[in-house]
Amino acid sequence: MPTNVLNLPAYTVTAFQENEHDYHIDVVASQEPVACPHCHHGKFDGFGRREQMVKDLPMHGKRVGIYIDTRRYRCKSCSKTFYETLPAINEKRSMTNRLVEWVGKQAIKHTFASIAEEVGIVEGTVRLVFKDYVAALNEKIRFETPKWMGIDEIHLIKPRGVIANIQNNTIVELLPNRNKETMIRYLSNLEGRHQVQYVAMDMWHPYKDAVEAVMPQAKVVIDKFHVVRMANDAMEQVRKSYRESLTPKQRRGLMHDRFVMLKREHDLNDWETLLLSGWVNNYPELGLAYRLKEDFFRIYDARSKEEALARFAAWDRAVTHEVRDAFSDLIKAWRNWQPYILAYFDHPVTNAYMESLNSLIRVMNRLGRGYSFEALRAKILFAEGAFKKQIIRPKFERRQEPAMRKFAMARMMTLQQEPQAQELNYGPDISTLVRMIENGQL
Repeated sequence: MPTNVLNLPAYTVTAFQENEHDYHIDVVASQEPVACPHCHHGKFDGFGRREQMVKDLPMHGKRVGIYIDTRRYRCKSCSKTFYETLPAINEKRSMTNRLVEWVGKQAIKHTFASIAEEVGIVEGTVRLVFKDYVAALNEKIRFETPKWMGIDEIHLIKPRGVIANIQNNTIVELLPNRNKETMIRYLSNLEGRHQVQYVAMDMWHPYKDAVEAVMPQAKVVIDKFHVVRMANDAMEQVRKSYRESLTPKQRRGLMHDRFVMLKREHDLNDWETLLLSGWVNNYPELGLAYRLKEDFFRIYDARSKEEALARFAAWDRAVTHEVRDAFSDLIKAWRNWQPYILAYFDHPVTNAYMESLNSLIRVMNRLGRGYSFEALRAKILFAEGAFKKQIIRPKFERRQEPAMRKFAMARMMTLQQEPQAQELNYGPDISTLVRMIENGQL
């Protein structure tokens, strides 16, 4: 009798065939049924057989098909017929349980088409297995609700809402869109939403409206990054417009101007400082735009919101009519969102995660081709090895000697009821996700 190469104790291998691409393995169940599933009577007769083919994990680079000689029985008591149960075989699909689990895990890292080719099934089956696998993960895995929440978006075919844990630089959820209704639905169902203290976001009204409607205790803070980015955009508008009025020779003299002008003044090296000073002297309008950009950044060096307001007022007066159109969106945004922008100076919620999120956006644009949103969400949220976790142990308490022997049993029962260590899962770390995608691990 052939060796049980399947390592499935519930089956006995009766035949084994191999070709260039596949293994074909004939098996029978090792144990016969003990009772009728209808009436639970213990006596029955054989009543025919049928062959069932199920797929199993690939071995040695070859696809595996298991041909089960399934026995049929007829109960002597109720006369009903039944087939023997098949251990380790998935109830929904002609696959082993271990193959179903393997396909689900592999679909996080690899394309559906490549998995279907490796196993010998159709791509639609991989998609259905993956859907069930993700549904199980959604039920099983719970991320800690952040006290400092970030709401942003990532462009995957279209803008998608991203919920981040600012303190831990992790992603908590990826939403199909960034609409107000979607945000309200997510926040309303969020366990522990009353613990959220601050929410950093960009200047998108649906975010603010959803947070204020569902979590009124949370302080809305407009993320510093999104505000100062508008200053960069305004300066870029001036630079591009000014270049169009120059001759080709003059434009050549502004080689690498975008790279230099987008850098902060304190980050310029000696050569870049020399280049910038030459451009400022020769093209005063460019110099003014760069200076306004730098001065706006310095507003965030203020130590209070009163000082920030005074700095903005002085900055606004310095914006001359030559460049005011370019900076008008920034000025309008500051005035419309002023209470939420100034909230940063009372609650300086860090925006450090934004740089990591931008890196993730860039690599996800490459990864996102050919994937559905559901698949991309699962790849991000359930990437194995990307979770940031923390073990919380109960507080150490000094040992207390029991005063009397009769209290020993009660003391023992008390010790058994003391809290155990907890594992907190803050979600996938953004920097780790970026590294995994760049290394081809997702």
